[in-house]
Amino acid sequence: MTEKFGLSVALATPFDSNGHIAVDAMIAQARQSLAAGCSSVTLFGTTGEGSSIGTEERERILGAFLNAGIEPQKLVMGVLVDAAEDAAAQAGHALSRGVRNILLAPPSYFKNVSDDGLFKWFSAVFAILGDKARDIIVYNIPSLTMVPLTVSLIGQLRTAFPTIVTGVKDSSGDWPYTESLLKAHGDLIILIGDERHLARGVRLGGQGAISGMANFLPGEVKLMAEEGKDDTRVEGFVGELLQYPVTAAVKVMVARLAGDKMWLSVRPPLVSISSDGQEKLALAFDALFRSKAA
Repeated sequence: MTEKFGLSVALATPFDSNGHIAVDAMIAQARQSLAAGCSSVTLFGTTGEGSSIGTEERERILGAFLNAGIEPQKLVMGVLVDAAEDAAAQAGHALSRGVRNILLAPPSYFKNVSDDGLFKWFSAVFAILGDKARDIIVYNIPSLTMVPLTVSLIGQLRTAFPTIVTGVKDSSGDWPYTESLLKAHGDLIILIGDERHLARGVRLGGQGAISGMANFLPGEVKLMAEEGKDDTRVEGFVGELLQYPVTAAVKVMVARLAGDKMWLSVRPPLVSISSDGQEKLALAFDALFRSKAA
């Protein structure tokens, strides 16, 4: 069997005072995550505010990462757009530069779409990609897209595109769904996005995670993602994060541990968390993790 996927940090994206991506800080965070044991870095997923990052920006940042010496096989690229042509363009550029995987979300503007419609959309993306198409991890995150990827749809995609669709990132937070996915599609790379279910999912055959919490707890999440080791502190802190918009909340913790308030900035339509919320998150984090760090 090939090597397991392991832990990929869903890298947060820092913005400077002008709203531009702070490339050097982003590369430094990626290096730190890899040094802490993450097997790869996911650029422009949900935590990375990928739906707010344009195509030209993506290409420029990916080029900067590669020019900085970060190996393309240690990079995963999130693609979160609605038009099949745009999805194929973004994925195709990243694949042509040698990235490890594409994390591909379904189109999300139209709601209540059928499995048949979604299958045709993914098929269109792969047809445009042509021989570039490979190593696609489809992204189930219905809390944001409102477009769930059913277990049967994933089976259709796997059957029709066995050399292209190689995995699923499940961020549903729905354990019965996760369990059924693992049972039905154990031949795929199943990644669990909700850290509260991560260790249990890995013990049932999951291959790891793409995790926003790995930005500030890489060691703890790595043990969950690679060894299936339970960590009630991590699971508890997920609950604290979910009291706020989670992307902005993750950036609060990155800013705190980096000692750099630049990380607090998010790109519209998101807004930063209030000072009161920042303090509450810090106190909750310390209550769970300070004893170990002391």
